[in-house]
Amino acid sequence: MKKIISSTILSASMLLAANTSYNNEVTLLVGGVYTEGNLDLERNYPEAGLSLGVNVEDSFIDQVEIGFLNSIKKVDFKNSNDKTSVLRVFVNVIKDYPISSSSSIYTLVGAGVENFSTENRNENSLFGNYGIGYKYKLSDRTALKFDLRHTIETDHGDNNLLYTAGLAFSFGEKASKPIIVKEEPKKVVQKKIMPVVLYDDDKDGVYNKNDKCLTTPKNAKVDMNGCIKSIELKINFKSDSDVMVKDYSNLLNAFANYLKDSDKKVIIAAYTDSRGKDSYNLKLSQKRAISIYNELIALDVKKDNLEAIGYGETNPVATNDTLEGRAENRRVKVIFTK
Repeated sequence: MKKIISSTILSASMLLAANTSYNNEVTLLVGGVYTEGNLDLERNYPEAGLSLGVNVEDSFIDQVEIGFLNSIKKVDFKNSNDKTSVLRVFVNVIKDYPISSSSSIYTLVGAGVENFSTENRNENSLFGNYGIGYKYKLSDRTALKFDLRHTIETDHGDNNLLYTAGLAFSFGEKASKPIIVKEEPKKVVQKKIMPVVLYDDDKDGVYNKNDKCLTTPKNAKVDMNGCIKSIELKINFKSDSDVMVKDYSNLLNAFANYLKDSDKKVIIAAYTDSRGKDSYNLKLSQKRAISIYNELIALDVKKDNLEAIGYGETNPVATNDTLEGRAENRRVKVIFTK
């Protein structure tokens, strides 16, 4: 039995080692086991353990998890004075389904081995398991996790329901790619000479006499009538995160007031630069769009007037070969649909 446990741990460790460039997560677990009625064990007993996960990019799964759960006390056998400790070592693959920028539901499936210090009706064996859980981020690096796992033992088909609560800590930031800075020739911008008799009070490029929307915000793109089509919000986020680099409350308050006064319907579109995998950048941009969406909802903008969409690294507005260009491409754009 010890050889089976050692082999399982070694195999999973090799899998984790192959992905050391990704972010990792360690979770402290506490919970219990609700046993099948015919297992000759206590119906319900407590357990605790530890799991280590590695995040996977560019794959249909999001994380590989290896861990163990061990009974906190000796477990009683029914109709016997014998007791046993119960150890389970497991390896799972996990798929994450984001709900918001701070919470998600995840599913898991995998296998493991269970070991009884005293064998009775219960024998050491392999088991399969599957489950569902909920994760809530407390900060960039900490989160609470709750899940249910159903295990089925391969020898007799015994069933157990494992319920756990965990405190997760992230570590091991992904190494950045080398940055190559290329100098680009300066563009010569010719100033337009405006006729003295023509005015453009909101500086949107449409003269007042033709402008049907005279209070267009700055950084907005307008149609031929001077009415807003889209606007670039000058908001930046921390590297590889949906947390904003500073307090943008003044900008967001002003923009929220404009939306409330005009009752416009908009799409909050978020983008990344080209570093990283396409699939990862798409998820990251979606989280950033949801972050701005939640800020505007908190400022009393109608939820029905907002939609959050992440577009990843698509539609760059500048080159991704320079620091300045990548900074311009990490942007939030608001598109007016009505």
